[in-house]
Amino acid sequence: MRKLTTISLLAISLTAAAQTHVIDVNTKKLGAPIQPTMYGLFFEDINYAADGGLYGELVKNRSFEFPDRLMGWEAFGTFEVKDDGPFERCPHYIELRDPRHGDRRSGISNNGFFGIGLHEGEDYRFSVWAKTPQDSARIIVQFIDRATMEEHQEFAEARLTIKGNEWKQYELVLKSPRTIQKAQLRIFLDGKNTVDLEHISLFPVNTFKNRKNGMRRDLAQALADEKPGLLRFPGGCIVEGVDLATRYQWKNTIGPVENRPLNENRWEYSFPYRFFPDYFQSYGLGFFEFFQLSEDIGAEPLPVLNVGMACQFQNWNDESAHVPLDQLQPYIQDCLDLIEFANGPVDSEWGKKRAEMGHPEPFNMKYIGVGNEQWDDMYFKRLEPFVAAIRAKYPHIKIIGTSGPDSEGKMFEKGWEAMRKQKADLVDEHFYRNEDWFLGNAAGKARYGDNCGGLRYENYDRKGPKVFAGEYACHGKGKKWNHYEASILEAGFMTDLERNADVVYMTAYAPLFAHVEGWQWRPDLIWYDNTRMFKSCSYYVQQMYATNKGTHVLTTTMDKQFVAGQEGQDGLFASSVFDKNTGEIIVKVINTSKQTQSVALNLLGLKGEHTARTITLCHDGMDDENTLDNPELITPQEGTILCEAGKKNTILNDQLQQMSFRVYKIK
Repeated sequence: MRKLTTISLLAISLTAAAQTHVIDVNTKKLGAPIQPTMYGLFFEDINYAADGGLYGELVKNRSFEFPDRLMGWEAFGTFEVKDDGPFERCPHYIELRDPRHGDRRSGISNNGFFGIGLHEGEDYRFSVWAKTPQDSARIIVQFIDRATMEEHQEFAEARLTIKGNEWKQYELVLKSPRTIQKAQLRIFLDGKNTVDLEHISLFPVNTFKNRKNGMRRDLAQALADEKPGLLRFPGGCIVEGVDLATRYQWKNTIGPVENRPLNENRWEYSFPYRFFPDYFQSYGLGFFEFFQLSEDIGAEPLPVLNVGMACQFQNWNDESAHVPLDQLQPYIQDCLDLIEFANGPVDSEWGKKRAEMGHPEPFNMKYIGVGNEQWDDMYFKRLEPFVAAIRAKYPHIKIIGTSGPDSEGKMFEKGWEAMRKQKADLVDEHFYRNEDWFLGNAAGKARYGDNCGGLRYENYDRKGPKVFAGEYACHGKGKKWNHYEASILEAGFMTDLERNADVVYMTAYAPLFAHVEGWQWRPDLIWYDNTRMFKSCSYYVQQMYATNKGTHVLTTTMDKQFVAGQEGQDGLFASSVFDKNTGEIIVKVINTSKQTQSVALNLLGLKGEHTARTITLCHDGMDDENTLDNPELITPQEGTILCEAGKKNTILNDQLQQMSFRVYKIK
């Protein structure tokens, strides 16, 4: 009897596993429009994302402004660092003099950011501001390999003549004959005449869009390939700073790069177990460059400015760490001036500065964030005068407030109540959570009760502010990295974003970039060293949504319930859209279970046979991830599948492998 029961149970189990889940997609009625900003990017200068990452500069501490003036440099021979240079906010430079002793040489070498990465056959533009008290002086500029076993350390060099005692910028181009991760830039004084050197810079000639003060091409191209709807910048916690003195100040980031003051990066020492004392912000990648990059990749710019508060986490309920309420006007003016800088005419004060930087046309900025991840009355009271001032002068600008760092709970609800009261246009929500949360269990029970599945936004107020899911990522339990399993759970969660496009207007994964030798936080979308990069599994999930976002939501159900990992749905998540520009029905289905699932897409309103194009992310190793050495281990694969003509509708039958994400595109 016991044996028969076991066999019976096995048969029942196999029958259940073979059950076909029918997903109804109503193609006859278009739902909510999907905003062009729906899937975006969030940039923060963490993990060496700017200097040493996206920003193309290869020289660290190029103006000798680090507190340790020679950090990043090795100086030898006879030299002196002086502070009466030509740039008011970057006054330091180095003077090289004749050592007057036999074969001794004077010079400097720069280590770059974890080395200087060079590519074989590529040109690199060296530039320097220089002068000499004599009629002329000479320097030798070299690429060197200190680790080489060959006879010569230098593998490329050029000579530069400096003339006269007036500061002047000089340039030359060096071609690298090899690809190398950790080269150095070395400069020798050539001869006996003294030379003064300031703002020593090295850029690839081949930057993104070939801009002189440009972006690293492969990293910027990866952003463009996401087809993002918006770019949020410059952070993140660097907007606040550890204290107000180290907050990000946009006005310091515009104008000539030689005169942009250094700023301490708040991630320099935030994590003592990931400590980088040489992490500063040169501001070479500043607000003009952020606006220009947004334009280059087709994204709406979304700047975030300080609300008069330092980091709340590091200044816990310390009112004295923040700007008094009656002294907020300079911070409010920064917001108003930024809007003029982005959108004002060329004869306005700040529009003129934009034009002088090479962009007379406005950037057509539409959104502004005021405050980052702040909470409680400390934030709410400070936000009020910002909202009033921006509304009065620029009523068309959309204002984004924040609900704080919690994804649910008392303080989260209080934040939303305050944003509704102040009539914010959007509310920035942040959630870095574990697997259960992304499957819907933790978040759902906290807010909506049991058995809600992945239904977060269904019960949001449709008449209040819209949602900006501005920072989110799945942090695996004990696996806080970009492994495959976490990315699939993120994909499942994103069906809820898409299904609720009438209330969710913007989203952005975070963080964006990480240097493999200089990271403080993970997971991240894009990883790199000095010459290579790879896109994480989460990057491809974001790309599959962003490049297939469509224009209108289509109702998608299983047994008249949303397909959101609910009871009886065996870990399936699904959402659908219609793209009026291409005439395509686009269905996204994610199988978060650990078994293959049979699914049938019942395309209501569509008749006859069709061929669906598919894009599939599928992999067996849950803890696997892409790496520099194997950057395409896990990538989406394209295919096709036949949609059959049913009695009333078109039917697509398919088998979805365990833990997989598939996009179907039907004309």
